[in-house]
Amino acid sequence: MVRGHGPARGVRHRRLLRAGRPLPAGRPDRGPHPVRVRHGGTSRRAAADRADGREARRPAARGRRCGGRRGHRHGHRRGRLPGDRTRRAGAALRRRDRRPAALSGGGGTPLIPPPLVPYRCHAPVRSTIVSVPISAPSSLPGLFREVARLHPGRTAVAQGERRLTYAELDRESDGLARVLRQRGVAPGDLVGIVNERTAAFPVGVLAVLKAGGTYVPLDPAYPTERLLHMVRDAAVGLVVGDASALPEQVARDLTAVGLGERAPADEDEAAPGPEDAAYVIYTSGSTGLPKGCVVTHGNVLSLIRGALPLFAFGPDDRWSLFHSTSFDLSVWEMWGAWAGAATVVIVDQEAAQEPARLLRFLQDEAVTVLNMVPSVFQHLVHAHADAGAPELPLLYVVFGGEAAQIDVVRAFVRGLGAPPRMVNMYGITETTVHATFKEFTPEELAGTGPATIGTALPHLRIDLRDDDGKLVPEGEPGEIWVYGAGVAHGYLNRPELTAARFTAAAGDPAEETGYRSGDLARLLPDGEMEYLGRNDQQVKLRGFRIELGEIESVLRAHPEVREAAVVVEGTDTDTRRLLALLVPARPGTRLDPAGLRAHAATRLTTYMVPHRFEVVGGLPLTPSGKLDRQLLQKAVDQRAAARTGHRA
Repeated sequence: MVRGHGPARGVRHRRLLRAGRPLPAGRPDRGPHPVRVRHGGTSRRAAADRADGREARRPAARGRRCGGRRGHRHGHRRGRLPGDRTRRAGAALRRRDRRPAALSGGGGTPLIPPPLVPYRCHAPVRSTIVSVPISAPSSLPGLFREVARLHPGRTAVAQGERRLTYAELDRESDGLARVLRQRGVAPGDLVGIVNERTAAFPVGVLAVLKAGGTYVPLDPAYPTERLLHMVRDAAVGLVVGDASALPEQVARDLTAVGLGERAPADEDEAAPGPEDAAYVIYTSGSTGLPKGCVVTHGNVLSLIRGALPLFAFGPDDRWSLFHSTSFDLSVWEMWGAWAGAATVVIVDQEAAQEPARLLRFLQDEAVTVLNMVPSVFQHLVHAHADAGAPELPLLYVVFGGEAAQIDVVRAFVRGLGAPPRMVNMYGITETTVHATFKEFTPEELAGTGPATIGTALPHLRIDLRDDDGKLVPEGEPGEIWVYGAGVAHGYLNRPELTAARFTAAAGDPAEETGYRSGDLARLLPDGEMEYLGRNDQQVKLRGFRIELGEIESVLRAHPEVREAAVVVEGTDTDTRRLLALLVPARPGTRLDPAGLRAHAATRLTTYMVPHRFEVVGGLPLTPSGKLDRQLLQKAVDQRAAARTGHRA
């Protein structure tokens, strides 16, 4: 990491504090802390998706200026570890300017009050709406039960012609949860769940949580050795779903419970609390073995309470469930929808793998909320352009998982007469999916500047710190440290790594525990952050520390470049050089090295400008759609070794 300067006299240092009102003292994940989400107007779904009754309406706050970037500082408490295509799509397009109203019960008390932020406002504001405090659910099943009680007839899950209402999903998951308890699942137990793209799959997720268990997603597409490590590390003995889809070596020692199994009602019911683990998701580890991140019910509830007020979602929305449950964006896709009584639309395997089919799926299913990794979204953009840039029912596109590619976003919105709202959310599994919010303005989408990741979500705080844990000045690169109610428990069975990453900064006199992300950003004059990449992407050439992510960000801002990756080629100290691998914005385009070098030199120091530029057809991606840097560097090294051997 580029070492920033410690606090110096006369230099203004800025923390990215959470905005909005303070969380209840002592328990940031509980108490009368209202959740806000948009409620829409007339239903645009097929009859099976219509509401079961009328909803109380309240106008959204309008005409207020964005402001109040700063807020109250707080710590966090760490708990214990344990239909008709044309009609539907057309109706969705006509509903673009829906006015939010409160999602409420029969007495008019809001369960989920309206959003804090009016349209085109890009920072948390102090709303004029007065919310009635409610007894907030303390667990995810508690939240779902409350929504199901208020809106039993609304569609919770849709897949093709199959639909489950909130009442049906609540009842079906109760029956499966009883089976799990009868099979010995006790509060805190880790239960595997086989990922599949069916309407029955959310039944399994809810059932594990209702039984008091912690679900561990198992994706059959993963390599056998990776799955074996996950099952052994988590001591998984029981799996929900089709175990035959797993490799035989993995499945043979597991007890399987089918998604269709049910048991009659009984009085034995688990009641997980906010500090109980909800899921363990495995992410790549530097040792080569994946590490399991333990995320609690309270962590997810804090995300819902913190993030949803920044949007204008409503119960008429249709959220695509695009991602595998092994990727934490799926948590947001399910619970973001369910918290507002909206519909989760299961994306089938063919649509998930083929951009042209996904485009048709979005149209046929009238999807209004699409969450996607930017590197996957670009393929959808190309398919959209190839199809003649048809209008889409989308109201929101939300990016997560990696840095947004602003030129791809600009190309997409230029092709639409009524584009959706485009939101960039930086996030980490260890801080519960999302950590920042940035809605791109029309001016930004029409400009040429780089994308930013915005500001911290209201329930979090972000500091930018140097190697010594000191806050860096505005404009200087610093490591992202995240604090607040979204910070996870830690890593399963990895106490040393947990202590290293979930820790207090050496330069923090308050010794507040946060998560050090390993990601780099700089604070801009307007209070937003620019993402610069990973600090483990740092290299040292000729005595200079260089952040590869910073170089890539500059190269992606070039109008002729769609994707960029920078690696080091050469092994000897004297021959090591920076190589930029570039995917052109238009296939077949020849990129001018001199022009690229001149472009890079406008924002980078001389030693950071790549020595060589190479055009490639594409860059390797991981199963979750992120750039596979290890594979890329390995390919470059092998090519260099082959050339050396040939010369010898």
